[in-house]
Amino acid sequence: MNKLEKLATELGARLTKHRCYLVTAESCTGGWIAEAVTAIAGSSAWFDRGFVTYSNAAKQEILDVCPQTLAKYGAVSEPTVLEMVNGALAHSQAQVGVAISGIAGPSGGTADKPVGTVWLAYAFPNNIYAQCHHFSGDRRSIREQAVITALQTLLHGLE
Repeated sequence: MNKLEKLATELGARLTKHRCYLVTAESCTGGWIAEAVTAIAGSSAWFDRGFVTYSNAAKQEILDVCPQTLAKYGAVSEPTVLEMVNGALAHSQAQVGVAISGIAGPSGGTADKPVGTVWLAYAFPNNIYAQCHHFSGDRRSIREQAVITALQTLLHGLE
């Protein structure tokens, strides 16, 4: 069993224990978190749905991210991922959520938001927060590190 399978299996056990469903809202990872959890047999008992909102238009239409938020802060920002996770919860039956938006490269980075900048937002029944990470490596490596971080943080939040 690889690292993603182990993390997803443990996450499923914790969500089941807490009687919670998970929802994902993904941009830069393109559904990789959802793929990791749905690779686990029986995940339909604890995974509600996943949204892949790669474009800003999708973030607005599907997750209710405000155009003003995107214009002021950009897609890769704390306010945007917080709105993404709240939108995902509002459009699902889940009690736990994760949202992710980042710059996986190899281009698209700026001085303020270099390649490897990834914002993640987490929602638990009594806590919603966001974290910024700066991952290194190529596009695949940055995306994989983001998925692993998301799963580990979800596990930690459900301890």
